[in-house]
Amino acid sequence: MKTAVNRIRGVERDIVQVPQPGDKAPYYEPQGNEVAVFEAAYRKRLPVMLKGPTGCGKTRFLEYMAFQLKRPLVTVSCHEDLTSSDLVGRFLLEGAETVWQDGPLTRAVKEGAICYLDEIVEARTDSTVVIHSLTDHRRRLTIEKKGQEIEAHEDFMLVISYNPGYQTVLKDLKPSTKQRFIALNFDFPAEETERKIILNEAPGISPELAHQLVTAGRKARLLKDHGLEESASTRALVYAANMMNAGLDPVAACQVSMVNPITDDEELAEALMEIVQAHFGA
Repeated sequence: MKTAVNRIRGVERDIVQVPQPGDKAPYYEPQGNEVAVFEAAYRKRLPVMLKGPTGCGKTRFLEYMAFQLKRPLVTVSCHEDLTSSDLVGRFLLEGAETVWQDGPLTRAVKEGAICYLDEIVEARTDSTVVIHSLTDHRRRLTIEKKGQEIEAHEDFMLVISYNPGYQTVLKDLKPSTKQRFIALNFDFPAEETERKIILNEAPGISPELAHQLVTAGRKARLLKDHGLEESASTRALVYAANMMNAGLDPVAACQVSMVNPITDDEELAEALMEIVQAHFGA
């Protein structure tokens, strides 16, 4: 997989991944019919929205689908300072000249790539408005600063993601925006699937430890109903497994991967550590 990081004045703006002949497909364990749904949406070039908690596999799923469809994937990690110019493009000074530089969305539209706007709700409102004309029958991108309207390449596809758990009055997608997308709901994998993921992503971990991690993780997720804002994700379990592979004690590996990153509350941290100790304590 050929990967390029594009920057403006040293700041990362987007990542482009292009499948190469002989590449191995990114590892992904299907949870349901999401592969078939995405393939159907791609055949009709319909925009797709991936919904689910942090670390449940949304990005890996899209990397897998882009590889299977043999399409370049342009990923933009959205943030609160992201503007429509960051997506569409801007004029830059080069010496004594002013030159136009396409943004990642414009490049994807022109080249027929899959453009992935990760955590779209974090971006400013004008960033979501600019994608509207790409999500209906028009499939066009307006570049107001140049007075241009670009028709999307026939292979172009728009994908966005967001975590419904982070929704607030100030940070949410408008219903009128949501209804423009085919929506796929993701959650943490089933127990056996999650165990397979850990065994694959942390080569060398024993099946017994993988099973203990999954069991502890599922127990820890129950605390989400008791004040825990973020759950122990599949990604966190994989991190813990890799820390164990690196020689760290299982209890310490779980603490730095599954406890410390997700809460600063002493009582919740203590409750999480009790779960860890119950599964890994001597």
